[in-house]
Amino acid sequence: MASTSNQSNRSTSSSEEEIVDERKRKRMISNRESARRSRQRKQQHLDELVNKAALLKEENARITMQTNMIMERFLRLDSDNAVLRAQLAELTGRLQSVNSVLRMVEEFSGVDMDIQEIQIPDPLMRPWQMCSAQPIACIFE
Repeated sequence: MASTSNQSNRSTSSSEEEIVDERKRKRMISNRESARRSRQRKQQHLDELVNKAALLKEENARITMQTNMIMERFLRLDSDNAVLRAQLAELTGRLQSVNSVLRMVEEFSGVDMDIQEIQIPDPLMRPWQMCSAQPIACIFE
């Protein structure tokens, strides 16, 4: 009877071990699958980040190129404006000289020359205070 009880305990113990082993095996398979999915998600995320970095680099290059083109245009226009301001100052000086001569002729001849004084608005004589001819350092590289 003791032997039957031992065998019964052994078979119960053996079947319990098999159940435990089967659970461990299923859990191990589940863990491996979960780890595989995690690696796939991580790789997909890395690929997305690499693609996004490439797109941002392209956009950065495009913006840098646009900035450089705008800066070149600004410098040309600023130079043109400086020339125009110099011409304005020269022509204003000439006009004042001519008006001065006309006043003297008017004074000595007694003939009314109908001199019209042209007042040049002050802002035209000054360059823009907001803009500087210094290029802006490019920080996009």
